[in-house]
Amino acid sequence: MNNDLEQKTSDFQCFKLSQQGGVSHLELTRPEKRNSMVPAFWQDLPKLIQQLESEAQTRVLVISSQGNHFCSGMDLSVFADDSLQDRSLETGRQREKFRHFVEGLQDAFTALEQARFPVLCAVQGGCIGGALDMIAASDCTYCSEDAYFTIAETPIGLVADLGTLQRLPKAISLGMLKEMAYTGRKIDAQEALRIGLVNAIYSDHQSLVAGVLETAKTIASHSPLVVSGCKEMIHYSRDHSVSDSLRFMSTWQAAMFHGADMMSSFSAKATKQQPEFPPVAPKKELFEE
Repeated sequence: MNNDLEQKTSDFQCFKLSQQGGVSHLELTRPEKRNSMVPAFWQDLPKLIQQLESEAQTRVLVISSQGNHFCSGMDLSVFADDSLQDRSLETGRQREKFRHFVEGLQDAFTALEQARFPVLCAVQGGCIGGALDMIAASDCTYCSEDAYFTIAETPIGLVADLGTLQRLPKAISLGMLKEMAYTGRKIDAQEALRIGLVNAIYSDHQSLVAGVLETAKTIASHSPLVVSGCKEMIHYSRDHSVSDSLRFMSTWQAAMFHGADMMSSFSAKATKQQPEFPPVAPKKELFEE
Protein backbone atom coordinates (compact mmCIF):
# COMPACT_ATOMS: atom_id res chain seq x y z
CA MET A 1 0.00 0.00 0.00
CA ASN A 2 1.38 3.39 -0.90
CA ASN A 3 2.42 5.87 1.78
CA ASP A 4 -0.32 8.35 0.92
CA LEU A 5 -2.98 5.72 1.52
CA GLU A 6 -1.40 4.65 4.81
CA GLN A 7 -1.35 8.25 6.03
CA LYS A 8 -4.96 8.93 5.09
CA THR A 9 -6.38 5.78 6.65
CA SER A 10 -4.52 6.35 9.92
CA ASP A 11 -7.17 8.95 10.77
CA PHE A 12 -10.01 6.40 10.74
CA GLN A 13 -11.00 5.16 14.19
CA CYS A 14 -12.89 1.97 13.33
CA PHE A 15 -10.96 0.60 10.37
CA LYS A 16 -7.67 -0.87 9.28
CA LEU A 17 -6.98 -0.81 5.55
CA SER A 18 -4.41 -2.80 3.60
CA GLN A 19 -3.95 -3.14 -0.13
CA GLN A 20 -2.22 -5.63 -2.39
CA GLY A 21 -2.52 -6.12 -6.12
CA GLY A 22 -5.73 -4.16 -6.57
CA VAL A 23 -7.43 -5.82 -3.58
CA SER A 24 -8.19 -3.49 -0.68
CA HIS A 25 -8.95 -5.17 2.64
CA LEU A 26 -10.95 -3.19 5.17
CA GLU A 27 -11.08 -4.62 8.70
CA LEU A 28 -13.38 -3.47 11.48
CA THR A 29 -11.11 -3.06 14.49
CA ARG A 30 -13.27 -2.81 17.61
CA PRO A 31 -13.58 -6.49 18.61
CA GLU A 32 -13.93 -5.62 22.30
CA LYS A 33 -17.23 -3.91 21.37
CA ARG A 34 -18.21 -6.57 18.84
CA ASN A 35 -17.38 -4.02 16.12
CA SER A 36 -20.51 -2.00 16.80
CA MET A 37 -21.11 0.98 14.53
CA VAL A 38 -20.24 4.13 16.49
CA PRO A 39 -20.65 7.66 15.05
CA ALA A 40 -17.11 7.57 13.64
CA PHE A 41 -18.04 4.48 11.61
CA TRP A 42 -20.85 6.34 9.84
CA GLN A 43 -18.69 9.38 9.21
CA ASP A 44 -15.64 7.50 7.99
CA LEU A 45 -17.06 4.71 5.81
CA PRO A 46 -18.30 6.95 2.95
CA LYS A 47 -15.10 9.03 3.21
CA LEU A 48 -13.04 5.89 2.85
CA ILE A 49 -15.00 4.72 -0.19
CA GLN A 50 -14.57 8.14 -1.80
CA GLN A 51 -10.85 7.97 -1.06
CA LEU A 52 -10.55 4.58 -2.75
CA GLU A 53 -12.50 5.88 -5.75
CA SER A 54 -10.24 8.91 -6.05
CA GLU A 55 -7.10 6.76 -5.72
CA ALA A 56 -8.46 4.42 -8.44
CA GLN A 57 -6.14 1.60 -7.33
CA THR A 58 -8.85 -0.55 -5.74
CA ARG A 59 -10.39 -3.18 -8.00
CA VAL A 60 -12.12 -5.12 -5.23
CA LEU A 61 -12.88 -4.26 -1.59
CA VAL A 62 -13.04 -7.00 1.03
CA ILE A 63 -14.70 -6.14 4.35
CA SER A 64 -13.96 -8.34 7.35
CA SER A 65 -13.59 -7.78 11.07
CA GLN A 66 -11.43 -8.71 14.00
CA GLY A 67 -12.66 -10.79 16.92
CA ASN A 68 -15.45 -13.31 17.35
CA HIS A 69 -18.21 -11.30 15.71
CA PHE A 70 -18.45 -9.55 12.36
CA CYS A 71 -20.54 -6.66 13.67
CA SER A 72 -23.23 -6.18 16.30
CA GLY A 73 -24.88 -3.32 14.41
CA MET A 74 -25.67 0.20 15.52
CA ASP A 75 -23.95 1.39 18.68
CA LEU A 76 -26.29 3.12 21.12
CA SER A 77 -23.97 6.14 21.18
CA VAL A 78 -25.33 7.04 17.74
CA PHE A 79 -28.61 7.98 19.38
CA ALA A 80 -26.97 9.95 22.20
CA ASP A 81 -26.78 13.11 20.09
CA ASP A 82 -29.00 15.63 21.89
CA SER A 83 -29.39 17.64 18.70
CA LEU A 84 -31.66 14.89 17.35
CA GLN A 85 -34.24 16.06 19.89
CA ASP A 86 -33.86 19.78 19.33
CA ARG A 87 -36.62 21.26 21.49
CA SER A 88 -36.14 24.66 19.90
CA LEU A 89 -37.81 23.29 16.77
CA GLU A 90 -41.50 22.59 16.40
CA THR A 91 -42.48 18.95 15.91
CA GLY A 92 -42.58 18.90 12.11
CA ARG A 93 -39.10 20.38 11.82
CA GLN A 94 -37.76 18.03 14.48
CA ARG A 95 -39.07 15.08 12.47
CA GLU A 96 -37.60 16.46 9.25
CA LYS A 97 -34.22 16.77 10.96
CA PHE A 98 -34.41 13.16 12.11
CA ARG A 99 -35.39 12.06 8.62
CA HIS A 100 -32.23 13.65 7.20
CA PHE A 101 -30.23 11.94 9.94
CA VAL A 102 -31.57 8.53 8.89
CA GLU A 103 -30.88 9.32 5.23
CA GLY A 104 -27.29 10.16 6.14
CA LEU A 105 -26.90 6.72 7.74
CA GLN A 106 -28.45 5.12 4.66
CA ASP A 107 -25.99 6.97 2.42
CA ALA A 108 -23.04 5.32 4.18
CA PHE A 109 -24.14 1.91 2.88
CA THR A 110 -25.34 3.23 -0.46
CA ALA A 111 -21.71 4.27 -1.01
CA LEU A 112 -20.82 0.56 -1.05
CA GLU A 113 -23.54 -0.19 -3.57
CA GLN A 114 -22.53 2.71 -5.82
CA ALA A 115 -18.78 2.07 -5.70
CA ARG A 116 -17.38 1.09 -9.09
CA PHE A 117 -15.54 -1.87 -7.56
CA PRO A 118 -17.20 -4.98 -6.09
CA VAL A 119 -17.51 -5.21 -2.31
CA LEU A 120 -17.15 -8.66 -0.70
CA CYS A 121 -18.03 -9.26 2.96
CA ALA A 122 -16.53 -11.99 5.14
CA VAL A 123 -18.81 -12.69 8.12
CA GLN A 124 -17.91 -14.63 11.26
CA GLY A 125 -20.08 -14.84 14.36
CA GLY A 126 -22.89 -12.33 14.61
CA CYS A 127 -24.09 -10.19 11.71
CA ILE A 128 -26.68 -8.20 13.59
CA GLY A 129 -29.03 -5.36 12.72
CA GLY A 130 -27.12 -2.66 10.87
CA ALA A 131 -24.49 -5.20 9.85
CA LEU A 132 -27.16 -6.98 7.82
CA ASP A 133 -27.95 -3.66 6.15
CA MET A 134 -24.25 -3.41 5.24
CA ILE A 135 -23.97 -6.83 3.63
CA ALA A 136 -27.24 -6.17 1.77
CA ALA A 137 -25.54 -3.20 0.10
CA SER A 138 -22.46 -5.25 -0.76
CA ASP A 139 -22.00 -7.46 -3.81
CA CYS A 140 -21.22 -10.86 -2.29
CA THR A 141 -21.20 -12.26 1.23
CA TYR A 142 -19.34 -15.29 2.57
CA CYS A 143 -19.38 -16.64 6.10
CA SER A 144 -17.83 -19.07 8.56
CA GLU A 145 -19.73 -21.98 10.09
CA ASP A 146 -20.39 -20.06 13.31
CA ALA A 147 -22.02 -17.10 11.55
CA TYR A 148 -25.58 -16.02 12.17
CA PHE A 149 -27.73 -13.24 10.77
CA THR A 150 -30.62 -11.41 12.36
CA ILE A 151 -32.84 -8.40 11.79
CA ALA A 152 -32.41 -7.40 15.41
CA GLU A 153 -34.36 -4.16 15.15
CA THR A 154 -37.77 -5.84 15.33
CA PRO A 155 -37.45 -7.27 18.87
CA ILE A 156 -36.33 -3.90 20.23
CA GLY A 157 -39.27 -2.00 18.74
CA LEU A 158 -37.70 -0.51 15.61
CA VAL A 159 -38.30 -1.02 11.89
CA ALA A 160 -34.99 -1.78 10.13
CA ASP A 161 -34.39 1.36 8.13
CA LEU A 162 -30.96 1.24 6.47
CA GLY A 163 -31.55 -1.01 3.48
CA THR A 164 -32.22 -4.60 4.53
CA LEU A 165 -35.95 -4.38 3.79
CA GLN A 166 -35.32 -2.55 0.52
CA ARG A 167 -32.40 -4.55 -0.92
CA LEU A 168 -32.92 -8.13 0.25
CA PRO A 169 -36.25 -8.64 -1.61
CA LYS A 170 -34.11 -8.81 -4.76
CA ALA A 171 -31.65 -11.27 -3.19
CA ILE A 172 -33.71 -13.79 -1.20
CA SER A 173 -37.35 -14.89 -1.32
CA LEU A 174 -39.88 -12.34 -0.16
CA GLY A 175 -41.46 -14.82 2.23
CA MET A 176 -38.12 -15.61 3.86
CA LEU A 177 -37.32 -11.93 4.29
CA LYS A 178 -40.73 -11.32 5.82
CA GLU A 179 -40.19 -14.16 8.28
CA MET A 180 -36.80 -12.76 9.27
CA ALA A 181 -38.24 -9.26 9.67
CA TYR A 182 -41.40 -10.26 11.53
CA THR A 183 -39.73 -12.68 13.96
CA GLY A 184 -36.22 -11.24 14.33
CA ARG A 185 -34.95 -14.81 14.61
CA LYS A 186 -31.37 -15.84 13.93
CA ILE A 187 -30.48 -17.41 10.60
CA ASP A 188 -27.48 -19.74 10.89
CA ALA A 189 -24.82 -20.25 8.23
CA GLN A 190 -26.43 -23.27 6.58
CA GLU A 191 -29.81 -21.58 6.31
CA ALA A 192 -28.17 -18.40 5.01
CA LEU A 193 -26.54 -20.45 2.25
CA ARG A 194 -29.79 -22.24 1.43
CA ILE A 195 -31.77 -19.02 1.01
CA GLY A 196 -29.04 -17.29 -0.99
CA LEU A 197 -27.96 -14.76 1.61
CA VAL A 198 -24.35 -15.98 1.41
CA ASN A 199 -22.34 -17.48 -1.45
CA ALA A 200 -20.26 -20.02 0.50
CA ILE A 201 -19.41 -21.24 4.00
CA TYR A 202 -15.88 -21.71 5.34
CA SER A 203 -14.86 -23.77 8.35
CA ASP A 204 -13.45 -20.92 10.42
CA HIS A 205 -12.58 -17.23 10.42
CA GLN A 206 -9.05 -17.68 9.12
CA SER A 207 -10.02 -19.83 6.15
CA LEU A 208 -12.96 -17.51 5.48
CA VAL A 209 -10.81 -14.40 5.10
CA ALA A 210 -8.20 -16.30 3.09
CA GLY A 211 -10.85 -17.69 0.75
CA VAL A 212 -12.57 -14.35 0.20
CA LEU A 213 -9.25 -12.65 -0.49
CA GLU A 214 -8.51 -15.36 -3.05
CA THR A 215 -11.83 -14.71 -4.77
CA ALA A 216 -11.07 -10.99 -4.70
CA LYS A 217 -7.67 -11.66 -6.26
CA THR A 218 -9.36 -13.43 -9.17
CA ILE A 219 -11.76 -10.53 -9.69
CA ALA A 220 -8.90 -8.02 -9.52
CA SER A 221 -7.05 -9.88 -12.28
CA HIS A 222 -9.73 -8.88 -14.80
CA SER A 223 -10.25 -5.53 -16.49
CA PRO A 224 -11.56 -3.08 -13.85
CA LEU A 225 -13.66 -1.36 -16.51
CA VAL A 226 -15.33 -4.64 -17.42
CA VAL A 227 -15.95 -5.64 -13.79
CA SER A 228 -17.36 -2.19 -13.05
CA GLY A 229 -19.58 -2.50 -16.11
CA CYS A 230 -20.86 -5.88 -14.92
CA LYS A 231 -21.75 -4.38 -11.54
CA GLU A 232 -23.53 -1.42 -13.09
CA MET A 233 -25.50 -3.61 -15.50
CA ILE A 234 -26.55 -6.10 -12.81
CA HIS A 235 -27.75 -3.32 -10.52
CA TYR A 236 -29.58 -1.55 -13.34
CA SER A 237 -31.28 -4.80 -14.39
CA ARG A 238 -32.32 -5.46 -10.80
CA ASP A 239 -34.35 -2.25 -10.77
CA HIS A 240 -35.64 -2.15 -14.38
CA SER A 241 -37.40 -4.34 -16.91
CA VAL A 242 -35.49 -6.72 -19.17
CA SER A 243 -36.32 -4.54 -22.18
CA ASP A 244 -35.04 -1.35 -20.53
CA SER A 245 -31.96 -3.15 -19.27
CA LEU A 246 -31.06 -4.53 -22.69
CA ARG A 247 -31.36 -1.08 -24.21
CA PHE A 248 -29.17 0.42 -21.50
CA MET A 249 -26.70 -2.44 -22.03
CA SER A 250 -26.39 -1.67 -25.73
CA THR A 251 -25.89 2.03 -24.99
CA TRP A 252 -23.25 1.29 -22.36
CA GLN A 253 -21.44 -1.13 -24.66
CA ALA A 254 -21.46 1.34 -27.53
CA ALA A 255 -19.96 3.98 -25.25
CA MET A 256 -17.46 1.94 -23.24
CA PHE A 257 -16.35 -0.93 -25.46
CA HIS A 258 -12.82 -0.77 -26.78
CA GLY A 259 -10.48 -3.46 -28.02
CA ALA A 260 -7.42 -2.74 -25.89
CA ASP A 261 -8.47 -4.88 -22.92
CA MET A 262 -9.51 -7.75 -25.20
CA MET A 263 -6.22 -7.58 -27.08
CA SER A 264 -4.30 -7.61 -23.81
CA SER A 265 -6.20 -10.71 -22.75
CA PHE A 266 -5.66 -12.52 -26.05
CA SER A 267 -1.97 -11.62 -26.15
CA ALA A 268 -1.46 -12.80 -22.57
CA LYS A 269 -3.13 -16.13 -23.31
CA ALA A 270 -0.98 -16.62 -26.39
CA THR A 271 2.18 -16.09 -24.33
CA LYS A 272 0.77 -17.88 -21.25
CA GLN A 273 1.17 -14.76 -19.13
CA GLN A 274 -1.17 -12.84 -16.87
CA PRO A 275 -2.83 -9.93 -18.71
CA GLU A 276 -2.33 -6.42 -17.38
CA PHE A 277 -5.14 -3.92 -17.48
CA PRO A 278 -4.85 -0.21 -16.66
CA PRO A 279 -6.92 1.17 -13.76
CA VAL A 280 -10.07 3.14 -14.30
CA ALA A 281 -9.77 6.92 -14.13
CA PRO A 282 -9.76 8.45 -10.63
CA LYS A 283 -13.24 9.50 -9.53
CA LYS A 284 -12.77 12.83 -7.80
CA GLU A 285 -15.03 15.51 -6.42
CA LEU A 286 -16.15 18.12 -8.94
CA PHE A 287 -13.25 20.45 -9.86
CA GLU A 288 -10.90 18.60 -7.50
CA GLU A 289 -7.30 18.61 -8.72
